[in-house]
Amino acid sequence: MIHLRKLRSKSTLQRPPPHFFLWSLGHLVGSIAQNSRPYRAERVVPPACCEDLDEALAAVGLPIKLALKEVKVALLEYLHSTRSIQYLDADNMSRNSPYFLEGLLKQVGMAGNIRRSVSRYLCYHPINEFEPFFESIGLKPCEYASLLPKNMIYLSDDQLLLGNYYALCNYGIPRNKMGKIYMEATEAFRYEHGVLSSKLRAYERLGLCQSTLLKVIASSPYLLVGDCNPDFIQVIEKFRHYVEDINWIEGQLLGGTSCNWSQMLRLLCFFGRLLTEQQLSDIIKQHPDFFFEGSGGSSTLSLIGFLLKSGLSVDQISFVFANFPPIKVSKFLSNLRHCYLFLSEIEMEAAEIGKIFSSHSLMLGSFTLKKTNSLLSNLNVGKKRLRMLIQDNPLELKNWEFGRRVRPLPGTDEEKISRLRKREFLLSLGYGEDSKEMKEAFKVFRGKGAELQERFDCIVQAGLDPQNVKEIVKVSPQILNMRTNVINQKIDYLVNELGYPISSLINFPSFLSYRIERVQLRLSFYKWLVDQGCADPNLSLSTVVSCIEDLFVQQYVNRHPDGPKVWQDLKNKV
Repeated sequence: MIHLRKLRSKSTLQRPPPHFFLWSLGHLVGSIAQNSRPYRAERVVPPACCEDLDEALAAVGLPIKLALKEVKVALLEYLHSTRSIQYLDADNMSRNSPYFLEGLLKQVGMAGNIRRSVSRYLCYHPINEFEPFFESIGLKPCEYASLLPKNMIYLSDDQLLLGNYYALCNYGIPRNKMGKIYMEATEAFRYEHGVLSSKLRAYERLGLCQSTLLKVIASSPYLLVGDCNPDFIQVIEKFRHYVEDINWIEGQLLGGTSCNWSQMLRLLCFFGRLLTEQQLSDIIKQHPDFFFEGSGGSSTLSLIGFLLKSGLSVDQISFVFANFPPIKVSKFLSNLRHCYLFLSEIEMEAAEIGKIFSSHSLMLGSFTLKKTNSLLSNLNVGKKRLRMLIQDNPLELKNWEFGRRVRPLPGTDEEKISRLRKREFLLSLGYGEDSKEMKEAFKVFRGKGAELQERFDCIVQAGLDPQNVKEIVKVSPQILNMRTNVINQKIDYLVNELGYPISSLINFPSFLSYRIERVQLRLSFYKWLVDQGCADPNLSLSTVVSCIEDLFVQQYVNRHPDGPKVWQDLKNKV
C-alpha cells in the first residue's frame, strides 16, 4: 500500500499542468500555419541576385517605388517602435535615406511581403543607425563614411550628438538641411548641454532675429565653432552704422551659398578708405551684391584686381564704384573681360587697351559687346580699320551692344580704290561686268587688287604664258590668296627639287594649294612603293598628291605589309 501510494504521488508530480496542453496545441497550430505552403509557392529572389534592383524587382513583377515604400514603412516601425527613436526623427530617417533603403532591400531580397521580410531581418540584424541618420540630414554615403563612430551603432549611445542636433532642430533648422552644418562645424555637435543654445542667444543679442540668424548659420556654419566670431561681429556693427534694421542682411543672403565674413570685413574696410561716408552708405543700400555676391564679395575683389591690372588708379577705381550702373557686379566684370578679349582679338596693342580701360571702364562694363567675328562680319571691315576706329572714338563700342542691329560701315577712299582695282583685275581675267561669276569671284579672291595682280605676275614670271595663268587662276582661284614668297617657294620646289617642268601647273594648278610637307611625304612613299614593285611608276603628280588621306592609306599604304611602318617613319621624318 505504501509502495503503491508512493508510485501514485510520483506520477502526480510528473504530470504537466492543464495549461501546458493548451500551449502545446497553440504552438503546434502556429507551427503548422507557419510552415504550411499554398498550392503555388511565392517566388523569392535571394539577396545574391539583388545587385540590379530594377531587374530583380521586374522578375517578381514589383515596381521599385512600391518596394522601397514597403522598406520605408518597415524601417520606420523598427526605429520608432523597437528602438524608441522619436517619431519625427524616425520618420525623417526613413523618408530621406534612399541609399540606405536600397542597401537594406538588397540585403533582404525581394519576397512576396517585403515589409514583413524587412521587419524580420531587422529583428535579428541590428543596423548602424548613424547611416540613415547622416543620410537623412543631407549627406551622401561617400561624405559620411568617415564620420561613422567606430564603437557605436545606436544613436541613443551618442547623447552629445543628439542633444546638439535637437538644439538646432528646436531653433528652426530643418532636419534635412543639417548635413552642411555637421560637415563644416562638426565641433558644434560635441558641445555639452546648453552651450550651443547659449551661443545662439549671444548672436541674437547683436540685434539679429531668429529667421535672420537661421540664414546666417545656413550660409556660415563655422560661426558655431569656438567663441562668437569677431569678424562677423565687426561686419554687423559696420552695417548697423549704415542701415536702419540689421536684419536687412537676411534678404541679401542666398540660400545654400557660403559666406566669408572675414573677406567681407576686408572689403568694407577697403571701401571705407576709398569712399566717403555718404558714398559707402549709398553703395550698401543700392548695391548690396558688392558684399554678398560670390562668398562675401569675392566678385567685387576680382573686379578691383581687374581694374588695377588694367592700369586704373585708386581715384579712378573710386569713381567707378561711386557711379556704378544698376547691374550685378559679376555681370559688370564679365562685360569688362569680354571687351578686353575683343580688343586683344583685333590685335590692339596692350598700351592702347590700357588707355581705353583707364578712361572708359564704367562704360565698357555697363553693356555686353557682340562677339569679334560677328562684328567684323556685320561692319564689313578688317581688324586694322576697326582698331583705328576704336582708338579715335572708344564710345563707338557702345553702338555694338549685343542684341542691337549693326549696319556695315561706309567704305573709305582707300577701300574704294582697292575695290576698283580688284574689279579691273577680275575683268582682265575674263569675268563679265556685274555678272554672277564676278560677284562670286569677289568673295573667293581675297586681297587688294594690287596684291592679286602681283601674285598673278609672280606665276607668269616663273615661265608660263599669261593666257595659261588666267586659265589656271579660274580653275584654282585660291592660289592667288597666298603671298608671293609662298608661291615662289612652291614653284621652286616643283621645278628644282622634284624636277617637274613649270608647265605641269597647267594640268595640275592646285599643286600650289598644297603644303610642301604633304607633297614631300606622298612622293617619298610613292617612290618607295615603286622600288618595291608595288605601284605603277607612271602615275601622275596629281594622282599621288591630291588623293585624300584615308583613300591614300587604303589604296597605297596598305598595299605592302611594311607600308604602315614606312609611312609612319616618313611622317616622323618630314
